[in-house]
Amino acid sequence: MPVNRNALIRYRTIDKCLRNRQKLWSLNELIHECSEALYEYEGIEKGVSKRTIQGDIQIMRSDKLGYNAPIIVKEKKYYTYSDPTYTITNIPLTDQDLGTLNEVVEILKQFKGFSHFEDMEEMIKRLEDKVNTSKSENRSIIDFEKTEGLKGIHYLDELYQAIQKERVLKITYQSFRARKPGEFEFHPQFLKEFNNRWFLVGVKEEGQNIMVIALDRIKKIDSAARTEYVKVNTTAKEYFKHVVGVTVNPNSSTRRVKIFVAQKMAPYVITKPLHPSQKLDMIVNRGVIITLDVQLNLELEGKILSFGDSMKVLGPRKLVTQINKKLRIAIKNYDNINYPFNEHEEE
Repeated sequence: MPVNRNALIRYRTIDKCLRNRQKLWSLNELIHECSEALYEYEGIEKGVSKRTIQGDIQIMRSDKLGYNAPIIVKEKKYYTYSDPTYTITNIPLTDQDLGTLNEVVEILKQFKGFSHFEDMEEMIKRLEDKVNTSKSENRSIIDFEKTEGLKGIHYLDELYQAIQKERVLKITYQSFRARKPGEFEFHPQFLKEFNNRWFLVGVKEEGQNIMVIALDRIKKIDSAARTEYVKVNTTAKEYFKHVVGVTVNPNSSTRRVKIFVAQKMAPYVITKPLHPSQKLDMIVNRGVIITLDVQLNLELEGKILSFGDSMKVLGPRKLVTQINKKLRIAIKNYDNINYPFNEHEEE
């Protein structure tokens, strides 16, 4: 059954609404959201009819497109999914889908090795593994690192579209330190993934410093269509060039960080650098010394601390002091521990 682009936009919009269980969705509200989506993505101003959305709901409930969406009506007025984990984006692939994806994988694999496509290597391998697993109904060969139930991930497509189409957003956001959410306009520039968390990078207004906000702290996203979009003259690669992680200080310069790495971990650190600027400075007794040219931030400290007794910071003094302080606090935490478990339990 062929489906046009406008219908797909409506299905995705209805799905997005019904997944948001913080709000009750009447038919009129679904009509409004679909009309807004069509205007944003396609510039269609006439909106959609009640009959169209009712038809969309019936199609989503059926197996015509393989959705079989568990859409129910509460209080004879409000639409929702009976299964809170359901989404049309997780439906099984059809044989035709698999055939098409297999062709796409084969085409993409031809570009592997070209410098412009280096960042596609993992994506191609993920897609190839997914297609092969679906085709054979067999176990997945590759287990990629992932975090189940990652909050905010459902915003990715909406944010990607906003960046691509240069749209200003009104974001309701609550940081870990804030007691309640705050609202502000935001000009999104690019997305960044680090340590299995996603971040949105942009500015609040022209002339302000770039901000990095975590997707899992976003409470709500609306359009701020009347505000003119501000584009920042930088790229993600350039902006994060001198840091480990996502914390960038525009007023801080890079520092030469020198680290001793114990022999048992040296091969690991050499083959998987902490940062692209990493260099092997010298081979010494019982290990190696590496150098990094980076800004000092919390993510760098966390990375170093994750190696435990296999790493020792030699400079700069500021970083040595900070790591020393944290290790002393960690040691103190283990002094005079009153174990919560029964002394007869297995240790």
